[in-house]
Amino acid sequence: MIALLLVPLLLPWILPPLARRAAGRVRPAAALWAITAAAGVLAVGVVACLGVLLLPFALTIPPVAALVHLTQPLRAGPAHLTLGVSALAAGILGVTVVIVVRRGLCEARCLRIAHGAVAHLPHVAGLCVLDDPRPDAYALPGLTGPGRVVVTSGMLRSLDPREGEVLLAHERAHLAARHHLFLAVAQLAGWCHPALAAVVPQVSFAAERAADESAASATGSRTLTAHAVGRAALATNRGADRPGRSVLVAGAVTGPVPARVRALLGQAPVRRIAPAVLAMALLCTAAGASSVAGAVWLHRGVEIAQGERPSD
Repeated sequence: MIALLLVPLLLPWILPPLARRAAGRVRPAAALWAITAAAGVLAVGVVACLGVLLLPFALTIPPVAALVHLTQPLRAGPAHLTLGVSALAAGILGVTVVIVVRRGLCEARCLRIAHGAVAHLPHVAGLCVLDDPRPDAYALPGLTGPGRVVVTSGMLRSLDPREGEVLLAHERAHLAARHHLFLAVAQLAGWCHPALAAVVPQVSFAAERAADESAASATGSRTLTAHAVGRAALATNRGADRPGRSVLVAGAVTGPVPARVRALLGQAPVRRIAPAVLAMALLCTAAGASSVAGAVWLHRGVEIAQGERPSD
């Protein structure tokens, strides 16, 4: 039934509450992997189902029908319902492609601008100090090579030396763990489905929490790390906003800072697996099974329309 191909388009709405629970209860690194993987799998399922759903509409076009050698119309259910759903899927898929291309080019342009702003600066062990009174610090992923940690002179003046070490350890953790790749997958998934767009903040939060825990481990003090994150956030809020920054550029004050500080002042997380993570795995399995079943069903309909005996 064509309903099998509609189920994977609805299942992503279940992911945001599961992602919120996982981000708050699971070790940050494990939560980051689980939430990003689930968003990516569901996004692939959404795009694949939209592609399969547009087939009945495409096969009403004579050149396309001739290309696949149809000898009779494809019967995939009630004609008006099937063609309506198929045409809608074609429109949604077209809009999705346009959004992905436009926003992807915009992100690439923002990254090039960010690299151009620090390309002339000397760097030591991947650290660049930008002469700017506005407090700021971020991990800039490399376009073709290793990334850089960029910190402004204003931020360095806002923190004491020990807090500055925490800040640099936080940003280096982003680069070492390649958190920009997780953010890229989440952002791409969010462009494919509105429910998955609601998961992007959870991926960002998990990435920041993972970097916080790495910085706390490197400096040996969770309390110092919490103070450094809080002071950096206060300093950044006093400065001017920086519009147009790529979502792939992770900063020390990204995400809900109060929640990050509370987590650092508490005990280190120890749970790797939680019911929310298992539920996300089941959600992805259900989406995959429904997608495959719907695609197989529609493929058999095409075989019948071609005058062949459907394969088992």
